Amino acid sequence: METRWDVFCRVVDNFGDVGVSWRLARALAADHGKQVRLWLDDFTVLAKLRPEIDPRYDVQSLEGVEVVRLREPFAVDYVADVVVETFGCDPPVAYVEAMARRDTKPRWINLEYLSAEDWVEGSHGLPSPNPRLPLVKHYFFPGFSARTGGLLRERSLLARRDAFQADPAAQDAFWREYLGRPPPRGALKLSVFGYAGAPFEALARACSHLAGPVWIVAPEGAASTALQSWTHARKDGIRRNDQGGGARRELEVFTPRFLPQDRYDCLLWACDLNFVRGEDSFVRAQWAGSPFVWNIYPTEDGAHWVKMAAFLGRHTQALDPPAAEAVAGLWKAWNRREGEGSGPSNVLGNREVPMAEALPAFVARLPALAAHAGDWAKTLATQHDLASALVDFADNVLT
Repeated sequence: METRWDVFCRVVDNFGDVGVSWRLARALAADHGKQVRLWLDDFTVLAKLRPEIDPRYDVQSLEGVEVVRLREPFAVDYVADVVVETFGCDPPVAYVEAMARRDTKPRWINLEYLSAEDWVEGSHGLPSPNPRLPLVKHYFFPGFSARTGGLLRERSLLARRDAFQADPAAQDAFWREYLGRPPPRGALKLSVFGYAGAPFEALARACSHLAGPVWIVAPEGAASTALQSWTHARKDGIRRNDQGGGARRELEVFTPRFLPQDRYDCLLWACDLNFVRGEDSFVRAQWAGSPFVWNIYPTEDGAHWVKMAAFLGRHTQALDPPAAEAVAGLWKAWNRREGEGSGPSNVLGNREVPMAEALPAFVARLPALAAHAGDWAKTLATQHDLASALVDFADNVLT
């Protein structure tokens, strides 16, 4: 069924909100033949993810999606058949009032934040009547079970991933184009993308004590800024003799340019361990089928620890206890902030593990964790993807 969809996004969490909204809009157009407008209040963020976007222009077209600047005063030309507000951003008041005036009311969906918490399944799809207008909004939750909306996954994603990971020449070409040369044979390759305040320097120090060679690749952002300062403070490089006094091992830290969204996927596919943040890169790391560590957006009340524990409970269920403990230990060390109290201990175990201990414990189990990550991605792929679930909900449940 060809219908018109309007997707509204207001930038709160920088790349995450825009990344999810853009991927959804593109999937609705490309995989489901919908006529899609993406209403966005900050084009500069999308332009980082998709350099084809020019922030100077208010209306642009990209991959079958009309991208329109969201601003006030808002002029309504038409109301779409399906209206999706991402993360509770609320469409403009003028647009909502125009929705109420339509003889056939649009299907209105609030796409919520991703969570693995149990309550999500019970809240998924629930209606919320508007208190003053003849409209009903429905809450739609992404998630990790068949009783949620699933995760964003375009139809071609896994085939493209598998082709890339099976092709050493393609990986070599990626590294040469991005960093000027491929990694040495047997190098441990880490990608790092996180929020300001994450322990980037502690991670680098811990990496410097691993049996090398080790590559840290931190594209432009908070991670690259912190790691540039750290490497500049060590002008002689980051080298050490191994414990046996043999060949010298080397940690190399790269802080290259920011990658467009689809090329960032290639970085995730090419690395052995991915440090990611927020929601969009968190989901893409899972589709990469490689071990990953999530830098969750911190909340003042500590609710993020509960949210992280809910995900880890699902994600590590098939692991043996030592491996699950190693995963939780590194995730906890990566998300702990200076001066934070004992909140994390109450949720993710009683032991505080420093990065210098947590990273080696994780890396020591990397082969098993890599196999587990691949199985996790395969399990998720048996469920419906988010765009398909939204289309089914709008076209078959709400009509």
